[in-house]
Amino acid sequence: MAAAALAAVALGVVPQARAEAAAGTLPLGDADLTEVHASRALAEGVTLTRIERGSAPAPADQINTTTRGPWVVNVLTIDPSKARGHLKATYGPDLAKVEKTTDLVRASGALAGVNASFFTFTASQLYPGDPVGLGLFGGKLLSEPISDPAEVNFVVDANSNRALTGKLTWSGSVRNRQTDATLPLEFINHPPVVPAGCAALVDQTQCTLPGDVVEFTPEFAAATPSGAGVEVVLDRLGCVVRTSTTRGTTLAAGQTSLQATGRDTAALLDVTAQGCVSMTSTLTDQNGEHLPVRPGLFGVTGRYPLTADGQIVVPAGSGSFFDRNPRTIAGTTRDGKIVLATIDGRQTTSVGTTMDETAAVAQALGMSDSINLDGGGSTAMSVEGALVNRPSGSTERAVGDALIYVDGPYRSGN
Repeated sequence: MAAAALAAVALGVVPQARAEAAAGTLPLGDADLTEVHASRALAEGVTLTRIERGSAPAPADQINTTTRGPWVVNVLTIDPSKARGHLKATYGPDLAKVEKTTDLVRASGALAGVNASFFTFTASQLYPGDPVGLGLFGGKLLSEPISDPAEVNFVVDANSNRALTGKLTWSGSVRNRQTDATLPLEFINHPPVVPAGCAALVDQTQCTLPGDVVEFTPEFAAATPSGAGVEVVLDRLGCVVRTSTTRGTTLAAGQTSLQATGRDTAALLDVTAQGCVSMTSTLTDQNGEHLPVRPGLFGVTGRYPLTADGQIVVPAGSGSFFDRNPRTIAGTTRDGKIVLATIDGRQTTSVGTTMDETAAVAQALGMSDSINLDGGGSTAMSVEGALVNRPSGSTERAVGDALIYVDGPYRSGN
């Protein structure tokens, strides 16, 4: 992606000045805590640093309140001016499945990686890996950013290892080439909801309640979601291959499908009735600037910005999400380095960080712009095929996708 296009991705937040930590230490807990740094080069331009702040295990009942720690932070730093490889996002056999971060790193032949996007998880037994927000993989938009103001995105061009953080928005539509009839798209690769009041209708086109219109691609799963509604399968030219008054089918390479529920079922059949359609899919930043989607562009979804232009911008909040938890962070330094970090938490050996503490850590690590990725039991960093952090659960959690560093030049499709 061109530098000008990436430059359009920026945080729409007002920085709040806060004191920076003393050089070389993390702004966590009491000032007299011991802090040990251990770094090693993984490859040219790629460094792994482990930071241990505080030495005594925390009392189990003081994990959320102690000022004595301890904290364990693992930091992966990539210097694009020296590194031979590339950073990208990846997922498992299909978008809807979950895989452990370590397995995603190994399967990709990557040197290292961290977990990335928030995902459906336990909310869907059939499609737990479905991203909750942006999923951009090698120039293919497989999941649209959502309107939730908390969502923020990490975008990287694997061709240049230039990365930026920002909030993206999306719009899409399907238009009949002959009649110009147009229908807005609402989602990409997310199971549509059937209105409860229409679930028992034999003919779903008789439903008068609002439904969904969704585009599905072969990357989603072995088959598209089944159920009440209509589905229209299109070839690579956008022409109708088949139409069904129920949902659920297998897509061949190059095919996509459109599913509709509720009153949109009749509208979809009308728009596709003349055989061929054109679809639009547009990503923009918060300033309304178009972000071109091209080979080598990857993007994942986080929740809340941490720093912008060197200043802490995390919003105030309360509740379990803002309390101390394991955290995964992605960001960039002023001189263009990419930093991925994990903070272990919910353990007596590493208590985790609040959102405020997480932002302070990101700032202390030199991240001028950074976001909070999925954390909690998902937080994981894998290096050279091995897990280097300690997840909070009894085992490493399977996740939707990961940010990985491959020690070699990017080639489309690799």
